[in-house]
Amino acid sequence: MKGFQLVFSTLQSRKHPNGEHISHWLVEVTEKIGIKGVTILNAAQGIGRDGKLHSSTFFELADEPLEIIMNVSDTECEKLFTLLNEEKLGLFYTKTAIEYGTV
Repeated sequence: MKGFQLVFSTLQSRKHPNGEHISHWLVEVTEKIGIKGVTILNAAQGIGRDGKLHSSTFFELADEPLEIIMNVSDTECEKLFTLLNEEKLGLFYTKTAIEYGTV
């Protein structure tokens, strides 16, 4: 199948206006849309859009960078981005055209 790999970058501490962590909210939204195979990766450190270094340390895990990765069809991608644009979250992403499937 042809589609897209979407990678959303955020911080563990970042929350949706409803109070839920962005990462959990995004996984719930993808499940409702019918997207399967969402992965959340914790990163040791990264430099954010704000130009600041963010890292997971023993004392402060809230600043831990996260990546939420999914492979989606064109239709799923359209549904997801329509919803995300309505939410106006300012969530950073990369979108790469891919071929995917199982063998």
